[in-house]
Amino acid sequence: MTTDSSPRAQEAPLLLSTEPPRTFGFADQAAFWTNLGVSLIGFTGAVYVLQPPGYDRLPLLGAVLATVVGTIVGTSMVAAAGAVGAGTGAPAMANFRGLFGTKLSGLPTVANVVQCIGWGVYELTVIAAGIAALTSDRVPHAVAVIAAGVLSTVMAIWPMHVVGILRRYVTVAVGIAMLYFTVQMLRQPLPDLGQTSWSGFFPAVDTALAVAVSFVPLAADYTRHSRSVKVAGGATVIGYSVAQIWCYLLGIVALLHVGGDLNQLFDSFLGITAGWVFFAVLVLRETDQSFANVYSTAMSLQNLLPRVDRRILAAVVGVLATVFALNVRDFSSYANFLLLIGSVFVPLTAVLVVDYFFGRGRTGWDLSDNSPARPIMLLPWAIGFTVYQLCNPGSVLWWADRWTGIQDALGVHPTWWTSASLFSFLAAGAATGVVVVVGRRR
Repeated sequence: MTTDSSPRAQEAPLLLSTEPPRTFGFADQAAFWTNLGVSLIGFTGAVYVLQPPGYDRLPLLGAVLATVVGTIVGTSMVAAAGAVGAGTGAPAMANFRGLFGTKLSGLPTVANVVQCIGWGVYELTVIAAGIAALTSDRVPHAVAVIAAGVLSTVMAIWPMHVVGILRRYVTVAVGIAMLYFTVQMLRQPLPDLGQTSWSGFFPAVDTALAVAVSFVPLAADYTRHSRSVKVAGGATVIGYSVAQIWCYLLGIVALLHVGGDLNQLFDSFLGITAGWVFFAVLVLRETDQSFANVYSTAMSLQNLLPRVDRRILAAVVGVLATVFALNVRDFSSYANFLLLIGSVFVPLTAVLVVDYFFGRGRTGWDLSDNSPARPIMLLPWAIGFTVYQLCNPGSVLWWADRWTGIQDALGVHPTWWTSASLFSFLAAGAATGVVVVVGRRR
């Protein structure tokens, strides 16, 4: 038996029933989450923090505060979900067996499979767009997508080796690239923001929060390999928070230099001396986002197919994501649909965390193939989901129209201080607490 305890010494188990190696220390987890926190999508998403839809631009101080507050709150939710995985050693969707029972855990699992494949497709397209900007469209779109898809799939087959590479090499390269762009952009005077207002502060906070919390249904897939719950939680909060805050603030500065024009955002990076070298690092790094989606899809499918080798599932998912990315070009309605699915997991995480840490999780958490159904736990999830939709029904027209009618009937309308993610998380958590208390009394 090997005595090497590094991540490269062992790989993630091939079957769901196999005990995972606990080899990830603080540096491994922090490096992984730091890389996920830096994203080309994060640069573009900064526009919705700087100027939330329907509001004037925030003052620069307001945009900074909104980024910091939203990121830390959202990342804390991710860390809480990851702490469950670190405690059980089970992947994210398998943990819902303890919450709902094995059969009912299929509900969030199917939703996560759909959204992870969808975001994997989106990431491959973003990587292709980055390559196009980097090479002035000299690399065909299909070639870029296929190359990124192959690399992401290979990474998903050897996930623990990938985390080791991220820690030793990629995180350092990304840090250097981010630092270079930060210094170069701040050397240029920032243009006048024009008319500004603090009225969009809380919507901007919710934007940063929603982006951070998008990794909630994936967290346990990686924290299950942590040496302790404290290591998993601390590394997640620190690594992801620092990276996303830095990414968004750099995106805001870049946007100001191009007058808020998203179409010219990448040009602001490439226009810097030797910018193409460092931008290439960020484009290549984007593959860890697509890798995470492919691998987590495979782990989710393994909750439904526990006896199938995860490498086979990862290969199939990688091929599907690549094929879809070659054929999907209009992401406007597609992204809205993915955000709607994502709203499922914010209240669901609250239910999971409260029941695991304050309910029967530590003593009665059954993750076996025959875990009995607990339909009562669907109630707090439904309450939290309802609160989310009343606050923000999204942009899928037919869905939003129905919830707008419900809002009118109830006299409930979102205001500038409404946070769909935070309110739904708190509502679901409180409802779960009631269920836990009633269950103890019985």
